[in-house]
Amino acid sequence: MDKVGEEMDFDVIVIGGGPSGLMAAIAAGEKGSKVLLIDKGDKLGRKLAISGGGRCNVTNRLPIEEIIKHIPGNGRFLYSAFSLFSNEDIIRFFEGLGIQLKEEDHGRMFPVTDKAQSVVDALLSRLSELKVQIKTNTPVATIDYENGRVQSVLLRNGERFFANSVVLAVGGKSVPHTGSTGDGYAWAKKAGHTITDLFPTEVPVTSNESFIKEKTLQGLSLQSVALSVLNPKGKPLITHRMDMIFTHFGVSGPAVLRCSQFVVKAMKKWDLKEVTMSLDVFPDWSEEAIFQEIHRLLKEDAKKAIKNSLKGFLPERYLTFLFDINGIDSTVQGASLSHEKIRSLAKSCKGFTFQVNGTLPIEKAFVTGGGVSVKEIDPKTLGSKLMEGLYFCGEILDIHGYTGGYNITSALVTGRLAGMNAAK
Repeated sequence: MDKVGEEMDFDVIVIGGGPSGLMAAIAAGEKGSKVLLIDKGDKLGRKLAISGGGRCNVTNRLPIEEIIKHIPGNGRFLYSAFSLFSNEDIIRFFEGLGIQLKEEDHGRMFPVTDKAQSVVDALLSRLSELKVQIKTNTPVATIDYENGRVQSVLLRNGERFFANSVVLAVGGKSVPHTGSTGDGYAWAKKAGHTITDLFPTEVPVTSNESFIKEKTLQGLSLQSVALSVLNPKGKPLITHRMDMIFTHFGVSGPAVLRCSQFVVKAMKKWDLKEVTMSLDVFPDWSEEAIFQEIHRLLKEDAKKAIKNSLKGFLPERYLTFLFDINGIDSTVQGASLSHEKIRSLAKSCKGFTFQVNGTLPIEKAFVTGGGVSVKEIDPKTLGSKLMEGLYFCGEILDIHGYTGGYNITSALVTGRLAGMNAAK
């Protein structure tokens, strides 16, 4: 830059102290830039500290192809980013900070300490080594642009800082108590960016079914079920095989969180008030095999009441529930249950369908769907194609993944590249 560059307060200003912002500030600092990190909250890394149930699922070790499959919202945009800084690089980065990691199920990586705070502390001490200036409790009013490039950041208290580049790492609209309340969308729009429709993802699903309202199954969890969202023709749009739980307002748990965005999309696409979900409690068995197994158990002691013969076949409350919806008296003897009734019981084990009518609001979601359109972002630098010196990373982008270390991987990778390139 010309002489103006010398009057700059900072080379890089990073707004937002979550996973992507911390990573961006470190990356810019490592390039020798004079960096300011601003956060409106009183603590940095709040979302990091509560991630992975407070143990901090820092990334996922699955192959890149798999990771991208687990980021249904524009995961493909991350191909170039991963070729420059991958999940394995994230692991090396943390080990370089003295955080040893261990691998758990489905490739999830956690600190050996099982403490998210140790990850946050390591990042903060790296920031101080790099002499990154930090301002907490500092809300930003706006970003000013001039002649097609970033000029300055104006704080709510009236202070203004000039910078060569600004990294927007302010998150989406979910988990607002950590500070992500959607502030950044207006600043992106002001630079000419498109914000795609925002919607909750990774969120519990609501239902008005009588068995939900009457709390018949409230608190019951089912392991390794296959849960599907059906289209209006009754064909699955998506099936996830994980655990789930019935709640007082609907359904939740990992399988439900993963299906939730498809519920939202189906309601919108076909203009539906309700969508059908289908629950298969024996994904590895055919309906015929279940029929034969029930038949065998009932025949073993034909005089026993069927609820006793089938004890342990399914969680008791779910079994009782299936008896009820199939009009089966659980106290009758196995010998007197017709083949037709056994068949209908086997059928509902494979495909109990129920109506859902939406999700909890975006504030209750783990992840925000929608955001700054990735078509307007350079996938290799995370720089804006519309405004020079403006970079984006993390959840403000229209990129969203399932829970399990995928969103945080996306945040750290995009943060790393945004920070490095902002420093150039």
